[in-house]
Amino acid sequence: MKIAMLGHKRIPSREGGVEIVVEELSTRMSSLGHDVTVYNRGGKHDLDKNIKIENLNNYKGVKIKKVFTIDKKGLAAVSSSFFATLKALFSKVKVVHFHAEGPCYWTWIIKRLSKKRVIATIHGLDWQRSKWGNFASKFIKKGEQRAVKYADEIIVLSKSVQEYFKKTYNRNTVFIPNGVNKPEVRKPNIIKNKYNLDTNEYILFLARIVPEKGLHYLIDAYNQVKTDKKLVIAGSASNTSEYYTEILNKAKSNKNIILTGFVEGEELDELYSNCYLYCLPSDVEGMPISLLEAMSYGKQTLVSDIDENKQVIGNYGLTFKKSDISDLKDKLEYILNNKNKYNPKEIQDYILNKYNWDKVVEKTLDLYGGEK
Repeated sequence: MKIAMLGHKRIPSREGGVEIVVEELSTRMSSLGHDVTVYNRGGKHDLDKNIKIENLNNYKGVKIKKVFTIDKKGLAAVSSSFFATLKALFSKVKVVHFHAEGPCYWTWIIKRLSKKRVIATIHGLDWQRSKWGNFASKFIKKGEQRAVKYADEIIVLSKSVQEYFKKTYNRNTVFIPNGVNKPEVRKPNIIKNKYNLDTNEYILFLARIVPEKGLHYLIDAYNQVKTDKKLVIAGSASNTSEYYTEILNKAKSNKNIILTGFVEGEELDELYSNCYLYCLPSDVEGMPISLLEAMSYGKQTLVSDIDENKQVIGNYGLTFKKSDISDLKDKLEYILNNKNKYNPKEIQDYILNKYNWDKVVEKTLDLYGGEK
């Protein structure tokens, strides 16, 4: 099949979960013999402006086409997805796969002006995220509505979002969760030199530093807990400089809170490999790939009790009441003062078997071909 994907920032990249999903799907489909084109956004890296963006034409067999982008807050995603849609419209691809609700605003262009098959993946109810202003939230919500109207198939990543589409629009969707790869466990070399971190000496938060990830709850709770374990915050701000400043102010009074900024590669592997606990206190999620990754290392996890998090951890992690700093503090103290009741090998086997990229690709290709 000739397939196009758009709506992400760029691949290869870890700027967000959408980018990881697009990379995994496109490269695996290419390896199976499909002709896959992805439309990369122009502009600078969203999380670390110092990272140089490579101008690739091909990545692991996937054709890379860079599209015109107005590289300004609020306009980058809209402009890049619009021009990507036009390129896909005038290409020879048979399937156009839109990722995320905002870019789905342009699904009508493909559906009204061509016979191409349109697939939309809803990575989360993005209009709920607090980083967006009023206009952006309305635009994203309109994208959701156009996906409902124009997409041949809609993929959702959680049962709760599936129920939302059925209840709100009476629209059937297909539940296909994300996958995760078996990781390479690494000793603490880079993180020992850079941050003086050793195995089991820290709690890890790894995500974009945006309000809906709930990092402010974690810092407030951690500051009330008596522990020698450090809190490592790995991630960068994304369109939320005011919130990032708030986080810096909360963290500066505690020398045991370490902010690493954006991480990837071996440093990222080391942070996952050697943490004592991974904590994700989100108010809103689509399907948190960082949580999948932490569990793929066999790590114990503490997450907010939203459906998207509970779906991932199953019986292999602990939850606290969403937005409840007191309950988060109590659960942190419990974990820090008690032996881990979860076997790391069991956690790893559970997550790798349940969230398998090969199965994800197979189910997605079935939708491309029109199979039910």
